[in-house]
Amino acid sequence: MIVGLVAGLVLTRPQPLPADALDGLVGDAARGEIIFAAAGCASCHTAPNDDSGKLSGGRVFTTPFGTFVAPNISPNPEHGIGDWTDLELASAIIKGVSPSGAHYYPAFPYNAYNKAKPQDVVDLIAHLRSLPASELPSQPHKLGFPFNIRQSLGGWKLLFESDDWVMANPETEQINRGRYLVEALGHCAECHTARNILGGLKRDQWMAGAPNPSGDGRIPNITPGGLLWSEGEIASYLKSGFTPDFDTAGGEMVAVIKNTSQLGDDDLAAIAAYLKAIPAIAD
Repeated sequence: MIVGLVAGLVLTRPQPLPADALDGLVGDAARGEIIFAAAGCASCHTAPNDDSGKLSGGRVFTTPFGTFVAPNISPNPEHGIGDWTDLELASAIIKGVSPSGAHYYPAFPYNAYNKAKPQDVVDLIAHLRSLPASELPSQPHKLGFPFNIRQSLGGWKLLFESDDWVMANPETEQINRGRYLVEALGHCAECHTARNILGGLKRDQWMAGAPNPSGDGRIPNITPGGLLWSEGEIASYLKSGFTPDFDTAGGEMVAVIKNTSQLGDDDLAAIAAYLKAIPAIAD
């Protein structure tokens, strides 16, 4: 029994990046600005109704597991990430491990970011360091037992964390680029894919829609079985926020469009090509 307990603790322990993971990489803040937009960082870490550009956190996310509050990730050294090393930041983004060696909750989509290219992560970090600092302290999550036990997240990671691509073999380089933007940086499946009882993504229902965690409505199916728009219409929507029926994006998609509108036309076309290439699942 003791041997099994020790083995379990070893298998579920937080595992940050190795010390040499970023060796030889130099961040480019200008390029990191595009990674920042593609990754949607501002959508979660900007306080509601705050146009200052500060990543103060404070946005609340209600889920069946409890209420999560996005933290301050501005360069403030006391309340943000100002005194973190690049390696500590990269470990948080890719591995879901804090500088103190604790697991992060998967409300932070490290299970998508773990497929990001190290150079892109370093560029993103350089951009984060160039943004204005905020003195607002991060607020604690509001979670009941047993979800407030962070050590249990090691078991969750063991079950569900994976750096495998859902689309194994993209047919074209354009679809491959779209896969990277959707499955890794954009983490679109975090909203558009249903979850099991433990919060793991149901990969056999990839992008087929999901209940809204807040309990208000449903997040739509964006496989070819639910989203009937052409590739051009998808790309146009991600650029302008206007649907083919001349409606406009609403809800959380407003913030998403604010991010995707900053991407180049080639990247938007790649996202559209990927979405048309994934298996169709009927509503």
